[in-house]
Parts: sequence; C-alpha cells; structure tokens
Amino acid sequence: MHDQAMNFLFPNDFHIMWSLMIVLYPYITGLVAGAFIVSSLYHVFGRTELKPVARLSMVASFSFLLVATLPLLAHLGHPERALNIVITPHFTSAMSAFGMIYALYLILVIVEIWLIYRKQIIETAMRSSGFKRWVFSVIALGVYDISAKSREIDHKIIVVLAAVGIPAASILHGYVGFMFGSVKANAFWSTPLMPIIFLFSAVTSGIAMILVLYVMLTKIGSKIINGPCVQSLAQWLWLFATLTVTLELLEIVTLSYAQDEEWLIVGPLITDKIAVSFIGIQMIFGSLIPFILLAIVVLMRRYLTDTLRNVISFIAANILLIQVFAMRWNVVIGGQIFSKSGIGFRENYVPELGGREGVALALLIVAIPFGVMLLFNKFLPLTSPTEEQEETATHE
Repeated sequence: MHDQAMNFLFPNDFHIMWSLMIVLYPYITGLVAGAFIVSSLYHVFGRTELKPVARLSMVASFSFLLVATLPLLAHLGHPERALNIVITPHFTSAMSAFGMIYALYLILVIVEIWLIYRKQIIETAMRSSGFKRWVFSVIALGVYDISAKSREIDHKIIVVLAAVGIPAASILHGYVGFMFGSVKANAFWSTPLMPIIFLFSAVTSGIAMILVLYVMLTKIGSKIINGPCVQSLAQWLWLFATLTVTLELLEIVTLSYAQDEEWLIVGPLITDKIAVSFIGIQMIFGSLIPFILLAIVVLMRRYLTDTLRNVISFIAANILLIQVFAMRWNVVIGGQIFSKSGIGFRENYVPELGGREGVALALLIVAIPFGVMLLFNKFLPLTSPTEEQEETATHE
C-alpha cells in the first residue's frame, strides 16, 4: 500500500491525524444541543406531552456539556494551554469563538436548571438537616420564596432562557459543521450543507438519547411509561431523522449528478473505502431500518399496544444513536482517507484500545455524563411528574 501510495501521497500524509476523539467531540456536542431542543419544545412551544422529559432533557444537556471539551483536550499535545483561547481570545478564530459560546451556554444551562429545580431545592433544604441542609441552602442562594407569584416569575424567566438557548445550542453545534465545511481543500467537507447536516443530526441524536434515557429510567424506577410522551418523541425523532438523511443523500446525489472533479474523489471514497460504514451502517442499518420502525409507530399508532410502541421506539432510538455516530465517523475519518493531492488513499484507520485517544478513554468520557445524571437523580428527580400525578400527590 505504501509503495503504491508514495506516487500520490505526501511523505507526511500517510496517517489519519484527527482520530477517535475528534469523532467523539461533535457527537457529544450534538447530544448537548439536541437534548436542549427537547426541553425547549416543552418550555417555549408548549408541547405539554413532553413534560415528563423536560427536566431530564436539561440535565442531560448539562451533563454532556461538562465533558464536551474532554475529547479535544485529550487530542491536544498541550491541553494545559486550552484556556488561552478564552484568556487571550482571537476574535477571527472559530475555535476561540467556540470557547466563548461554550462558556455562555454553560452559564445559561446552569441558571435554567436552577430555576427549574428551585422549588425542590428549597423543599429539600427545609426538610433536611446537617451537611445536606447546608449544601442545599447554599444552592438555594438563601432565597426561600416558593409562592405562586415567585414560581410564575421563575417560569417566565425559564421561557426566556429556553428561547435564547435554542439559537445558542444551534450555534454551539452548528459551528462544528462550519469548521469542517469551511475547509476548502477537502472535497468531502467543503459544502454549505455541512453545518445544517450537523445541526439536524444533532437534534436527531438528542431526541433519541432522551427517549432511551426516559424509557430506561422509568423501567429502573418501576414507574409507568407515559405513552403520549414516547409517542411525541417518536414523531419528532422520525421528522428530524428523515430531514437529516434527506440532506445527507442530497449532498451525495448532487455531487454524483454534477460529476465535477470532487466526485472523482468522493465517489470511490463512499463506494469503496468507507462503503461498510457509510452505505452499510449509516444509510441502511442506521437510516432505513429506524425510518421503517418509526413510520410504524407514527402511522399505525392506533393499532399498536403501549408496550409494542415503546419497544419499537426504544430500538429505533438506539439505532439512530449509532447512525449519528457513524455519520460523524464517516465525515471526520472519511474526509481524511483521501490524500491532499486528490489522488490515492490512506490506509483505513483503526482506533487503538488504550492511549489518550483510544477506545477505553472514549468510553470513559461517554460514561461520565451518565454518572452525573445518576448522582443528580439521587437528590433531585430527573423525570417530571404529569399533571395527573401532581394532582394525586396533592390530594394525598
């Protein structure tokens, strides 16, 4: 391979430079943005059927946001210099802009979560004692007013923050697509559709993650799954998954139909070098199968039992999580397989098990948000009660 590639590849051009961590980075930021959108559907757009997952969506967005920079830090040779983009920002640098957007978005999410849980925080502080009481009193910031008027004010602020957070979340992840789409020298990346594809796939992965988490949490907690909530999540998931795959196919079909010089590179890339991950995993397994499954849930909802609907939706959501990861893999890794000369291909990239950019560290980074959510759920509930449950609790 190397002897043949020497005719086409530069001497320093044999290996993939952006590896697994750069695949994981846009995947995690996509989960952050997508989960926030689910919460905003309830708070801003009044989709009351999504109330059971409104809190879960915010906490999930926050949990994944905490580790969003870890893949980048693991990839950097000198991660200790990362704060320089914030301390000494360069306003023409997209990465520096990300640092500022990330910081502002993190503050917005923390404030919104605090307002959402303020009543529960105060109630926990008042009925606790010792160290726990002190911790929750500090989190309450010394404000113990939970009157109807104060909660109404909280709700109005939450709506405003959620509305502001929608473009903030979109920019947070859309910029990742911009980073790839602005690389003019790469035929597989350089397209105006790249930020849009990244954004829609982010929403898809976020909705899928919330659906999976909600079903698992309710099963673990021996609670009843809210049927309208799962049905609504499945419908939104079908919509955004369809839009995402349509955009991905339009991009490829346009290149194929135009038959420009870019297709001389992209064509052999997707039909040969990454055919298994692109055609097999991303398009057939990851797109076609969940499209059919979710179509059954949406179009045949009157004929499905609650259990069957939940199982089909759960399976489809898990597959779509794999699909979005495959899309990130194909964009990041696939875009580096062909040489800078435009002729010849590198060897396929296989991630190592250990090391600072290996599979083990990637799994650890992905596991941290789930640990944060479990810890959070130990003190404050992740799932929101329905109106019927609240009414029952009030009568009791």
